[in-house]
Amino acid sequence: MYATRSLKGVQWVTAMILLAWPFIVWFGLANNSLHWLLPLIAVLLIFRVCQIRSKPGPMRLVMQSVALAGIALCIVSYLLKAYQLLLFYPVAVNLVMLIVFGGSLWSAMPIIERIARLRDPQLPSSGVIYTRRVTQVWCVFFILNGSVALFTVLYGDVRLWTLWNGMISYLLMGMLMVCEWLMRCRMIKREQQ
Repeated sequence: MYATRSLKGVQWVTAMILLAWPFIVWFGLANNSLHWLLPLIAVLLIFRVCQIRSKPGPMRLVMQSVALAGIALCIVSYLLKAYQLLLFYPVAVNLVMLIVFGGSLWSAMPIIERIARLRDPQLPSSGVIYTRRVTQVWCVFFILNGSVALFTVLYGDVRLWTLWNGMISYLLMGMLMVCEWLMRCRMIKREQQ
């Protein structure tokens, strides 16, 4: 029981590190403390990859790839002492998400359909069409968000980078999720009539 709590604690901490990445990097750059933060973050992310391996589900590949991108950036930044490379993490995340979501459009079942089938294995044909469209919308989001994230890196203002990648992009992602959920509820209601 204690081991399970410890694993859940590490899982929670690593998830928070990935979400708070922009603020951690901003803090580390502002206080010249990334030289000791990076090894700690890399070790926690390695634990995350190990935990994710045992999890079933369509999002496992996404979560692993995002954590591996974080590990790679931590290692390269630490070895080269080029801490600005950490600013590319949001760009890498959007690229990974685009590859996974976009690549799934060429498979028999897009990733959003796989997620939907976890809840409803007998997804109707209208649901299949809808999930394909939602996957396409997320791909457009990842292209636009990744492009702005790249712009904030190249522009060179860490405050702008932190604002976009630590707040605005999360708000936009949340708005997209809420809009999709509302549209899905409307679609289900319409089909039940």
